[in-house]
Amino acid sequence: MDTATSREFWVSSGHHMTRRTDGGGLAITDELILAYLARPELVPPEEACAAERELHAMLMAEPRRAVTKAMIEAIQDDDARENWSFMIGFRDRLIAAPSVEAAYLGIIRRQASAVPPLFLNQLTHLILRNALDGCEDPFVLRAAECFFRAQKGSLRDDTLLIADAELIEGFEAERRTLMQSSPLTAMFGGDALAGLDVMTDDNAGDYWSCSDAFSMVMNLGGNPRAREALARVIESWIGHLLGMTATVTPVERIEDADWRWFVGLDAEATGIGNRLWQGETVDPTAQARVCGLFKLNFGDQARVDPRLAGKPVYLIMALTEDMILRIKPQNLIAGLPLGAAAA
Repeated sequence: MDTATSREFWVSSGHHMTRRTDGGGLAITDELILAYLARPELVPPEEACAAERELHAMLMAEPRRAVTKAMIEAIQDDDARENWSFMIGFRDRLIAAPSVEAAYLGIIRRQASAVPPLFLNQLTHLILRNALDGCEDPFVLRAAECFFRAQKGSLRDDTLLIADAELIEGFEAERRTLMQSSPLTAMFGGDALAGLDVMTDDNAGDYWSCSDAFSMVMNLGGNPRAREALARVIESWIGHLLGMTATVTPVERIEDADWRWFVGLDAEATGIGNRLWQGETVDPTAQARVCGLFKLNFGDQARVDPRLAGKPVYLIMALTEDMILRIKPQNLIAGLPLGAAAA
């Protein structure tokens, strides 16, 4: 992929192992398949049986080589056999598709429940790296991390901040260990956010040097640029995968009494939206966990379900009870009211 005219970011997505197709998607390359084969779940341990070692060696030499059911059944370890069965099925779905994007759409529309979230997140990471290639706005890139990495919310001065959940979990684990060995030191160590930078207009340029660390905090509650950035990511995601123009605008509330459609961007928001849709009373504590509300208007109404009748789609985003945000970008593919031709 030619990135000579744009800044580099998200090397961990693996985009450097791919190339663009004529249609703008990412081709499934041998290098990409080899990266999956190098995952620790698939690299045979010392105690692995001969069948497993032979299968792995064969595919490292020829990543696209056909694998029979008998080859997998010959593996003695139950967990290894299950891992290989899934991986070969996943590989074959990738190989059969004309691009990473097409493979992702096929999985989402037919087999999403059969693919672990980890693999969906990896595909999302890679696709967004392609869709946002050339983006020069660090706020948009930081917002896009929410599509493939869970976020941990916290309140500081009554303002909602979100940080990478895996990073925060690591900090908190270190703090618990420190509490056992040196309680006094841990007491003065501050919270997990203390060592992380909250993205502002002044320091946003630092993102380019730490994009793969996922270490910048997003001021979702106090900086309007954060929600605007999320809106731009949603537009890019829909435009890249569906070829549809959409305008997404952050809003404070749904003021349309005749709202026709909503999409929950995560499981928590879907539950809240369903209760609102059915006219049920939503507990105030649940309402308080709604951390994002957007209005989406399609540019081409001819490609939209006629039941929408020119009305916007509302997008809802919410934290779980333990302040975790897990956006499911596949909901924007499966949940939008598209006409038969667009779908």
